[in-house]
Amino acid sequence: MADLSEIENEFIKDEIEEFIEGPEDRARIINTFVGISPAMHLIAAALIDGNNGEVDVLTKAALESGTEALEIMDDGLIAGMGIVGIKFRENFIFVPEVLACARAMKAGMAYIEPILSASGIKPVGEVVMGTVKGDLHNIGKNLCIMMLGGAGFAVHDLGVDTSEDEFIDAVEEHGAPLMGMSALLTTTMPNMGKTIDAFIDADLRDDVKIMVGGASVTPEFADDMGADGTAKDAVACVDLAKRLLDELKKEKAG
Repeated sequence: MADLSEIENEFIKDEIEEFIEGPEDRARIINTFVGISPAMHLIAAALIDGNNGEVDVLTKAALESGTEALEIMDDGLIAGMGIVGIKFRENFIFVPEVLACARAMKAGMAYIEPILSASGIKPVGEVVMGTVKGDLHNIGKNLCIMMLGGAGFAVHDLGVDTSEDEFIDAVEEHGAPLMGMSALLTTTMPNMGKTIDAFIDADLRDDVKIMVGGASVTPEFADDMGADGTAKDAVACVDLAKRLLDELKKEKAG
């Protein structure tokens, strides 16, 4: 197993030491940063610091030096946002800091996305994402969307206050095999179950895997609502999406 001492960048090392407390989170983040290039450490550090100008300059320089776009996205931008997501989840940082980090990621992705599009790389899968009816919170959802997009998913964002019919219409329109619902308020969380029931009534439930998330959403709640899974942060959301997509493919093949 990789060790914190193997990470060369002192800023990244300090971030992990100070803010990444859970054993599983720490092991995963350390493994992410061990062995990547100094340039990727710098991009990740600038993103964590919310410095969009620095991310812009470093991303452009990395591309000009011959670094592959996918490497920059995975080892620089997504790796950095992995730390940001955990810090936000654990209340070490709040909405203004997350928005600054999101702007920094967008600054880097502005260079990366056209390259990936031009290369003809097909999306890993289609995902519909939205905050449920009655809820106007979207920071956590937007973090998941950024991470899913960086992982190669085509994400269709329905925004906030999304009705059952809007979720259904979007899944049908895009042929999406995955859907994610977010809710921050305990008063709006039951709308996740209502939306899943609507998919059952429309005879569409077997065609889509449904993820739910939010600060108060637990695995037990997800099970009670009839969802296929929940994730504790944006990094785990990507892992869950990949697993559910594989499950759906196996179900259809079998």
